[in-house]
Amino acid sequence: MGLNEDSPFWDIAEPHLASGAERSTMMGHPCLRVDGEFFASLEPSTGNMIVKLPADRVDALVESEIGLDFAPNGRRFREWCAIPEPNLAEWESLLGEARQFVENK
Repeated sequence: MGLNEDSPFWDIAEPHLASGAERSTMMGHPCLRVDGEFFASLEPSTGNMIVKLPADRVDALVESEIGLDFAPNGRRFREWCAIPEPNLAEWESLLGEARQFVENK
């Protein structure tokens, strides 16, 4: 999928961009941030949405097989979860959850 602007990620990101989130890059991936904090990214090699959530929430998503560990170069990021190709309602919900998580830190 690469940096494809046609990704559903950008469609669901639009309301966040309209309400103060910004486009940026994180580890070479296109991402969203708010108040300087990264909260979501699009993984170019897989098309997965990557979201920042509490570690226990990430564990629950991985256990339920909704999400995957985000482990670039073999190092697991405990507060980041990869969400494979979209169920758009799920992506939208998790994107909002991720934004709320970083705004409330």
